[in-house]
Amino acid sequence: MNDTHTIEALKGIANQLRIHSIASTTAAGSGHPTTCCSAAELMAALFFAHMRYDPKNPQYHNNDRFILSKGHAAPILYAAWAEAGFFPPEELLKLRQIDSDLEGHPTPRLPFVDVATGSLGQGLSVGVGMALCARMDGLDYRTYVLLGDGECAEGGVWEAASLAGVLKLNNLIAIVDVNRLGQSQATPFGHDLEVYRKRFEAFNWRTETIDGHDLEEILEVLAAAGLGTQPLVILAKTIKGAGVSFLQDKDGWHGKPLSKEEAARAIAELQPLARPAAATGLQIPEPNRVPPPKNEAPTSYPAFSYKQGDLVATREAYGNALVRIGEVDQRVVVFDADTKNSTFAEKFFKKFPDRAFECFIAEQNMIGMAVGFATRGKIPFASSFACFLTRAFDHIRLAGISRANLKLAGSHAGVSIGEDGPSQMGLEDLAMMRAVAGSTVLYPCDAVSTERLVEEMVKKRGICFIRTSRPKTPVLYNNEEQFPIGGAKVLRQSDHDKVTVVAAGVTVFEALKAADLLAKEGIRITVIDAYSIKPLGKDVIRAAAQRTGNKVITVEDHYPEGGLGDAVAGELAADGVRVHKLAVNDLPRSGKPAELLARYGIDAAAIVRKVKELS
Repeated sequence: MNDTHTIEALKGIANQLRIHSIASTTAAGSGHPTTCCSAAELMAALFFAHMRYDPKNPQYHNNDRFILSKGHAAPILYAAWAEAGFFPPEELLKLRQIDSDLEGHPTPRLPFVDVATGSLGQGLSVGVGMALCARMDGLDYRTYVLLGDGECAEGGVWEAASLAGVLKLNNLIAIVDVNRLGQSQATPFGHDLEVYRKRFEAFNWRTETIDGHDLEEILEVLAAAGLGTQPLVILAKTIKGAGVSFLQDKDGWHGKPLSKEEAARAIAELQPLARPAAATGLQIPEPNRVPPPKNEAPTSYPAFSYKQGDLVATREAYGNALVRIGEVDQRVVVFDADTKNSTFAEKFFKKFPDRAFECFIAEQNMIGMAVGFATRGKIPFASSFACFLTRAFDHIRLAGISRANLKLAGSHAGVSIGEDGPSQMGLEDLAMMRAVAGSTVLYPCDAVSTERLVEEMVKKRGICFIRTSRPKTPVLYNNEEQFPIGGAKVLRQSDHDKVTVVAAGVTVFEALKAADLLAKEGIRITVIDAYSIKPLGKDVIRAAAQRTGNKVITVEDHYPEGGLGDAVAGELAADGVRVHKLAVNDLPRSGKPAELLARYGIDAAAIVRKVKELS
């Protein structure tokens, strides 16, 4: 029961959070104080009367989780943790300074931040992942996601809402701060909570509409969290700039700090009713103390066996590797976007259905969910066609900022997929993934290298992307061959080589065919399998280039911008080496794989022509 003391104490904390938010943004000279003010009562109720967490140990495994999807309200999140006692409140005045981890939008540099937010519309997907992971691990923590009304225009929000409703995640609570005002104008539905209610109910959510500044109402609906079988959304009507007379419900204040004089005036209004949390005597609810899930790395992986010369698609080897590794590593979980019978993730789904999750045709939500699992100590693999992952790029980009331990697989890469045509051909994915902060980009050519590289992805912390191919390719390597990240394999080399040809994936076999054709004419070339695109096996490539008079050709089933050729050229630029790039230089069309490789100049014949031109 909510007594008068609790309500009055929370009102005081809410105003204290407002004061901190105003003071810190004024000190920084930038930030979003008004969006903090609208959420003050919601934050006070969550952090000081409802959520179960250890304020001294933000990463405790059974803490309730909180995601600030409206990341521009970061100052009030920092203020809440300061008032909870995690760090001294005076640190808040270092907001946005280069030597402070209190950045303009939250990032996991801070131990109480699980994921980076601020690119709007992503927090709910991460929350779906966290809530689903709690269910899988048998833990009773709940996941709370605070969204802004403006970001509910993003499709990713509704991808997440849809799957949460399908999965009946009753341990997931979304709170929408409906403060009416966006960045440049009012949001499309203003304070019409019925619009939001009908939309969430259509996705099988339980809805509650409240006055977001009425603490008694807030606590009442929060007390019902977890009841029933549906996820809960609390639609809170709030006022942007609430608590400060000259800011309330006023346009033109988004992302605008108060001047020192304005801040002093605002704080003077708030101060009489403000109370530090420590002075209220409120006790933060403790989490249940239960054993953590087993998230231990195995000491070794089961062996695999392929016969050299056999035809196996790398996408199928990817599926084999997931199953093999999943047998000994309980941390591995797999997500797919209704392509699992093509990516071969279905092998894992059949073997380990409790650790496999179908996300349907909603790649943005799939990436967010996988990131949510990664925050809980799992190793998520998310797969789809390489071209479809591009639509989730902003989620992948933010996962890079989150330093997420995320593993991605993009199949059906390049024109080698054949008749399906250009809309299905991943031709931009290497460029996309190379651009992500801290990423590792891998492109195996055969089953053995695929299996080994999936092992390397599990061991390597951070975002890793493996590009797999549709066509069956010959098993090239013996089963014991190792493929360290950052390496490359020299497949052909002699003392009389004229040119170094660097290939990856399907073009490795075209380069080998070209080497055989050229050898019949007495022309020798070095052939390198650049299976690691980022980091590149630069030392191997540089040494080969020097042996061939710095004559280097790259050949790739990808557009020329940002792929293998650019990676090699970037590494060799300091040596004055000009790299000659064979890549897909035109908009492709449907056709048979061999026809397409020839038409776009990346087959053996094209390599032969280029080598002769340079010899």
